[in-house]
Amino acid sequence: MPLDIARARAETRGCESILHLNHAGSSLMPIPVADALIGWQREEEFRGGYETAARHRGMLENFYDATARLLNCHRDEVAFIENATRAWDMAFYGLDLGPGDRILTAECEYGSNMIAYLHRAKRTGCVIDIVPSDNHGQIDVAALDRMIDGRVKLISISHIPTGGGLVNPAARVGAVARRHGIPYLLDACQSAGQIPLDVEEIGCDFLAATGRKYLRGPRGTGFLYVRRNWLATLDPPLLDQHAAELISETEYVVREDARKFENWECHFAGKAALGVAIDYAVGWGIGAIRDRVQPLAADLRTRLATIPGVEVLDEGAEKCGIVTFRKADEGAEAIKKRVADQGIHVSVSGDSGSRVSYDRRGITQAVRASVHYLNTEAEIERFARVVSES
Repeated sequence: MPLDIARARAETRGCESILHLNHAGSSLMPIPVADALIGWQREEEFRGGYETAARHRGMLENFYDATARLLNCHRDEVAFIENATRAWDMAFYGLDLGPGDRILTAECEYGSNMIAYLHRAKRTGCVIDIVPSDNHGQIDVAALDRMIDGRVKLISISHIPTGGGLVNPAARVGAVARRHGIPYLLDACQSAGQIPLDVEEIGCDFLAATGRKYLRGPRGTGFLYVRRNWLATLDPPLLDQHAAELISETEYVVREDARKFENWECHFAGKAALGVAIDYAVGWGIGAIRDRVQPLAADLRTRLATIPGVEVLDEGAEKCGIVTFRKADEGAEAIKKRVADQGIHVSVSGDSGSRVSYDRRGITQAVRASVHYLNTEAEIERFARVVSES
C-alpha cells in the first residue's frame, strides 16, 4: 500500500517550516519520538534520573525488542551504544588481529573506519587490502572472492557510503564470507531505516548503525548487533560494571549477551526514544520506505542532470536516497549556504569521509541531498529549481 505522506508530514513538526534534504546527516524526529525524548528528560528534571529509569524500565527494554524486529535477530544479540562509530569500534577492536592478518574492505569505505584500520595496522601489523570496485562503482564481489586467502581475518564494508548513492551488495559479500568462514562486519549507518536489514539474509556477524539518520531517532544513539556464536569469543575492548561483575578483588565475570559491549551510564532518554523510533519506522514498513525513497531520489537525479553544469556523482547498480552532485560554476559549500537561505537543508560530503573513493574519482567535495519518505515530489522540484539558479 502507498505510504500516507500527508500523515507522515503531519506527524513531523519540522515539515511546517523547512525543506529537509539532510536525512543522511540527521533526520527530522517524528512527534512520537520527540515527545518520548523530551518527556523522559522533563520527568528526569522533576523526578530524578534513576527514578525515571526505574519507572520506565519497559521503554528501555523495548529498545532490544524493537531492534531485534528490525534486524531479524535475537534481543540478546543487540547492544545500545552512543553512536554508530563507537558501536562499530566495539566490534572491530574486539577482534584479534595480528601481524600479517588481512582486512578486506571497499573503495567507498567510510573515513572513520579507514582510520581505525590504519590505527590497528600501526599497532598490530595487520594489513589493509582494498577490493576494487566493479563497473557500477560498488564492491566487486568476484574480485573479493579471488582475494581470499588464509590470512584474511575480516571482511568489513559500509553498506551505503556516506558520500554517494550506491547500495553495496551486502548479501553477496556475506555469501563469500560464509563460504570461507571469515567474520563479516557491516556498517549500516546509512541503511538502517532506509532499506530492509535482515542479518540472516545478509550473513553478517556484526552490524553497527545509528539512530539519528534514516531511523529518525535522537542524536547520541546507536546500536551494535553481534551474532550469537560470536558473543562468547568477541572480547570487548573495554569493560565496566555493567558489562561485567566484580566478584572479588581479583576476579570478574563478563556478561554473556551483547550488553557486555554497553556502558553502565548511557543516554537513557535517547535509548527509550530510539526504541520508539524503530517501532515507528517498522510500523510504516521498511520495504515500503525503500520503495518510496528510491523513486524520489531517482527523480531528483533526473532533474539535476538536466541543469547546465551539474554532474550527478552517484554510482551503483542499486541506488538509495542519497543524491550527490557538483556544479561547475559553484562550489558545494556555496550551494549549501545559498539553498539554506531559502529554508532548504543539505550537506556537503568532503574527501575525508570518502577519501579512497573520492581520490580515485577526482572528487574533492560534493553536495549531498538525502531524501526520505516524508519528502514530496513538489519539494524535489523546488530544490532542483533553486540549484539551477545562480
